[in-house]
Amino acid sequence: MVVQRIIDAANHEDDTDEQIIEITLRPQKFDDYVGQERLKKNLKLAIEAAKKRDEPIDHVLLYGPPGLGKTTMASVIANEMGAGFRITSGPAIERAGDLASILTNLQDGDILFIDEIHRLSRAVEEVLYSAMEDFKLDIVIGKGPAARSIRLDLPKFTIIGATTRTGSLAAPLRDRFGHIYRLEFYTPEEISRIIERTSQILETKIHQSSAQILSTRARLTPRIANRLLKRVRDFADVNGDGIIDDVATKKALAMLEIDELGLDPADRNLLLSMIDNYGDSPVGLTTLAALTGDEATTIEDFYEPYLLQIGFIEKTPRGRRVTPKAKSHLLKD
Repeated sequence: MVVQRIIDAANHEDDTDEQIIEITLRPQKFDDYVGQERLKKNLKLAIEAAKKRDEPIDHVLLYGPPGLGKTTMASVIANEMGAGFRITSGPAIERAGDLASILTNLQDGDILFIDEIHRLSRAVEEVLYSAMEDFKLDIVIGKGPAARSIRLDLPKFTIIGATTRTGSLAAPLRDRFGHIYRLEFYTPEEISRIIERTSQILETKIHQSSAQILSTRARLTPRIANRLLKRVRDFADVNGDGIIDDVATKKALAMLEIDELGLDPADRNLLLSMIDNYGDSPVGLTTLAALTGDEATTIEDFYEPYLLQIGFIEKTPRGRRVTPKAKSHLLKD
């Protein structure tokens, strides 16, 4: 059974209410999108050039850790282009026929967003190659000696792919993207601005100092920041007057067991297990997964990015190792 964490940057499939709320929180234009300044500058130029030529923007690949705004950025690109926006995911496209159905229903200029594009099957990828490059769709009709191939014309569309694992993408697929951008972790100042913007949308009053406290606990990730804000709002509504002040914020975070750097019990368990069992020696990913009871992909995708970002673990040729900085933080009490 997978235990959900309050600071998990992944979207929870069964968290319907959270998803409905999060959609309303998504910025619709670049002017509302906080952070990722370098990426926005490059995309604004590409969009302006495409609109000037009256053609779709070239295919875009967005990559980076979960929760940094890849889906939001894709919807902003569609809005800035004035294009139709269709959303699907790699696991949802099981067969080449599923992809063919989606592509043939697009209109000129539409944008198709494929989340987790690295999880497309090889057969689906093969169909996607000619669709992306030539806007042609090759379909095989019939079986055996009677089988024949036909080629259909597709509308001029744009694919925006999102992935947390660029290394898992086949090189021929990756090479067909004209724009490849990494979304970076946000600064605490940017996270604080996102929290203040979200509180206005949720019609919740929050003190500026409280937003700053939350920004240091949100692991530099907007999705986690918004989730923490909602949990602190719940605490303030039940235990106070609904206004999020420093006292309510600190008490709510203490109840959630999230420390001043955004580490939760799962993070501390991971780091302490490495220290207790291996000390200063590196430990392999498979061994670490067995030690904590988590899958190796979970450690790679949801634990490591932030812990690497803040310098609490380091990768060596022999495995992962806890840094002195992490030991100082964990053992300070």
